Amino acid sequence: MNTLFAALLLATSALAADRPNVIFVLCDNLGNGDVHCFNSQTKHRTPHLDRMATEGTRFTSYYSASGVCTPSRAALMTGCYPMRINMHVSDRGSLVLQPIAAKGLNPNETTLGEVMKSAGYATMIIGKWHLGDQPEFLPTRQGFDSFFGIPYSDDMTHDKRPEEWPELPLMRDEKVIEAPVDRDNLTKRYTEEAIHFIEAHREKPFFLYLPHAMPGSTSDPYASPAFKDKSANGHWGDSVEELDWSMGEILAALKRRQLDENTLVILTSDNGAPQRKPPQGSNAPYKGWGYSTSEGAMRMPMITRWPGHVSANRECRELCSMLDILPTLVALTGAALPKQAIDGHDIRPLFFGEAKAKSPADAEGFFYYHMDQLQAVRSGPWKLYLPLESKITGGAAKRTTATLNLFNVVEDVGEMNEVSAMNTDVVQRLLKLADQAREELGDVNRPGKGQRPAGLSAKPTARIKE
Repeated sequence: MNTLFAALLLATSALAADRPNVIFVLCDNLGNGDVHCFNSQTKHRTPHLDRMATEGTRFTSYYSASGVCTPSRAALMTGCYPMRINMHVSDRGSLVLQPIAAKGLNPNETTLGEVMKSAGYATMIIGKWHLGDQPEFLPTRQGFDSFFGIPYSDDMTHDKRPEEWPELPLMRDEKVIEAPVDRDNLTKRYTEEAIHFIEAHREKPFFLYLPHAMPGSTSDPYASPAFKDKSANGHWGDSVEELDWSMGEILAALKRRQLDENTLVILTSDNGAPQRKPPQGSNAPYKGWGYSTSEGAMRMPMITRWPGHVSANRECRELCSMLDILPTLVALTGAALPKQAIDGHDIRPLFFGEAKAKSPADAEGFFYYHMDQLQAVRSGPWKLYLPLESKITGGAAKRTTATLNLFNVVEDVGEMNEVSAMNTDVVQRLLKLADQAREELGDVNRPGKGQRPAGLSAKPTARIKE
């Protein structure tokens, strides 16, 4: 009996080691240049993120699937390009979903929350959802046991459009508990809620999705009194430094509860910092700003940490993206992949620093869409900006002309040397990949054969405090 018990204990320990708790932290509009370990020239102090990177792996060719937040979050939840699941544009033709939107992530899609729940994980989202504010689209209908946060962006407030939008709601599951929410204290309250969740679920596997509202979409970001006016970069810097504090508190809670070595923690951003005057956030050393298909908009800082499993103090330069998170967590947890087609890949070899591990995306390419327009392709170190007579530069009404350009964005991260004339074979290969994407995912005025419908609510209503 003792031998059997020992064998069962060993098997249980091995299963626990193979099936980690998972915490996925998604910042809002945090640029690559806003984190010290990715850009030593930043004005922000990020000691906890820097330590997390020392204890884990920095990914320097990791991409969001969009330069704006609703499409990028849809990609994270499903492992699909936003174009595939028709979450690339709002029901009103804007870049992202707005309050009282008829559109939302289709409940028929299999989400990351549903995948983790099917594997026996307790699931919670704390923060910004932005995939539909109607009841049928809320996180609690999409695989999450609990929701504490705001249903869309922090800048979508009643005072902006008093005749259309309600006060910014803070929700607990499907009920509005505050309106308007105090945005100064959102990061602090989210952190406290996250630690409470960790404490309450320390005895069984858990998945915590923590999409922060900050630095946020407002022109004047928010921070709690402990951080307000403390940074060297105004309120943007205050907000970033509070996010860094939050990560430190969460890592400390894991250590305190001896969960450190059985928890995979991932931190990244939904898209790059937007262009503002004077500049607030930074996407250095990459060119461009958020809300576009530039490197600055879509090439995100990502840190992974899992002591004893994820390689420490390492940089991974292999191409990977937000699309890869779902299939990778499926493989780590033993869950089943969605029955529908997805676009991501299992990148555990890159997480674990396996010798000669290569990007599975290199052969088929990675595609940069803005709204419904394919604007660029990357494969290996090469990024090809496609020639476009009418390139969408903001909303659908803003257009310009774009010429074909090729850059080695691994060696030439600032895109200083255009090399298409010297690499015609690369250009032709990437143009062929673009044609394949158009056939499967679509392009302007061209439906893709692999596209699926978004969800639509017949009579959308406002989320208000009752």
